[in-house]
Amino acid sequence: MRKLFLAVAFWSMGVVAALAQGQQNIWIQIEAQPSLAAAEGSVRGYAAQLRDVAGFQLSARWYGIVLGPYERLDAQRRLSSLRAQGLIPRDAFRIESARLSRQFWPIGANDLARAAEPAAPLTTPVVETPIAPPDETPREARASENLLTRDEKRLLQTALAAEGFYTSTIDGLFGRGTRASMAAWQRANGFEETGVMTTAQRAALIDEYNSILDGLGLALTTDAQAGIAMQMPMAQISFKEYEPPFAHYEVAGDLGIQLSLISQEGSRARFQGLYNVLQTLDLVPSDGPRSLSRDSFEITGIDAERHTTIDVRYRDGVMKGFMLVWPAGDEKRLARVLAEMRQSFQILPGALDPALSPPGEDQSIDLLAGLEIRQPQRSATGFFVTASGAVLTASEPLGACERVSIGDDLDADVVFSDAELGLALLRPQQSIAPMAVARFQAAVPRLRDEIAVAGFSYGGDLGAPTLTLGELADLRGLEGEDTVKRLVLQAEPGDSGGPVLDRGGAVLGLLRPAPKPEGQILPNTVRFAIDAETIRDRLASEGVPISEVNALGPIDPVELASLAADIAVLVECW
Repeated sequence: MRKLFLAVAFWSMGVVAALAQGQQNIWIQIEAQPSLAAAEGSVRGYAAQLRDVAGFQLSARWYGIVLGPYERLDAQRRLSSLRAQGLIPRDAFRIESARLSRQFWPIGANDLARAAEPAAPLTTPVVETPIAPPDETPREARASENLLTRDEKRLLQTALAAEGFYTSTIDGLFGRGTRASMAAWQRANGFEETGVMTTAQRAALIDEYNSILDGLGLALTTDAQAGIAMQMPMAQISFKEYEPPFAHYEVAGDLGIQLSLISQEGSRARFQGLYNVLQTLDLVPSDGPRSLSRDSFEITGIDAERHTTIDVRYRDGVMKGFMLVWPAGDEKRLARVLAEMRQSFQILPGALDPALSPPGEDQSIDLLAGLEIRQPQRSATGFFVTASGAVLTASEPLGACERVSIGDDLDADVVFSDAELGLALLRPQQSIAPMAVARFQAAVPRLRDEIAVAGFSYGGDLGAPTLTLGELADLRGLEGEDTVKRLVLQAEPGDSGGPVLDRGGAVLGLLRPAPKPEGQILPNTVRFAIDAETIRDRLASEGVPISEVNALGPIDPVELASLAADIAVLVECW
């Protein structure tokens, strides 16, 4: 017995010495606040009762109160102890230093740098305290393990994976990889490494795995109107209203969670249309993966403030799903909640009745059933110059765009933006085939000839370009510049970048934005177009050939409008 005790004692010393060389990069997050003022008030309250309290910015708008830093084993022990004493919320959980950014408490502290340093080597003797005897012998532990169902074994593998110990397939089969992960968990938590977890150890692992869900109130909830049942975080949300195709659940807790159920009858074409329109919502950031199949789609939008997930399925002429809006910086808990929601999702008979939300005075094309549609910063016009879909537009409206789109929200890359000439060339990220391509007029036009500009005068509100008639006033600018033509034209800001057409439909130039006053104010009918020859030379320098024609005869105004609609395209800056 003495030999066994000494072996355990020496093993304990080895573990402690090994941990002492590790990094203290584990923290316990006990609270998050949406403002710095609220976080500072909260952190002072905790600091009056607990040690190791710190405050860090988690994301652009969230601030966390944490304890630490600790090594992994110490963090788990302190988390369990403080929970048992009721000193911290039940939904407190462990996080790593990578989740934290600027520290605001204690003032002037830099605990992240301290956490990155190796722990100081031990300078005092290790106290030889024997490990508490296990609740079961290895034989008893294996016997109790054999009573587990396949699903219970999968749950253990899932919990081990969530804690970072298991990286293989979740199959409910306890092979070499599972045994090694169990032994690693036992080692990290101060138990004898047998590779077979006892009943108490399994309970502790599952309790830790589920503790991240504490405070959410996950419960299987049925919305009979929407015809959907699934696990929902009812402690953090409350039902608000029906606005088909949505059943809205608003924020009711401190996490800032929003949930909308989606329920609508319709064809597959309408299903794909829903996929497209949901991506325009202001609650859905533009960055993130999207996938669309015949019977389902998923949309993820991520920015500094939120992580939005949309999951919709199509069955027998009905589309049903959900949109979950979660605060940024809490991805581990979000992943657990999404797994619970998707696994429990049930499609019940019926769909939301459109009559549940009768038309009201607050209708707007910028709203979709009470949700604000994401709007571009600026919009302009462009036109197709190659058969592969390259678009020429004015450079000024693009400004400092995070994203540029053409047509029906198709992302495009900026090939070049020439501020001196006022030109920009865009290339769609997906292959497209335009209805028509601009043909540039090679012959010299005549003064006073009638011209027309095809442009999206009011952004995308009208869905198609309008044709604005005007007159060619001069082949040069006011100061004799031969790179521009002067027009007499009553145009709107959204027309900028549009093609200036002659009566035969050939392009004479590209409409520049309205001139900005510099000591003089011009009549609002004075506009300028970048000359076709200047455009040709600039595109040639980029290896982009254009189509040219000589003096086309006049065509019918209806035919001209049709041609303009084929070559002009909406350009939006996001």
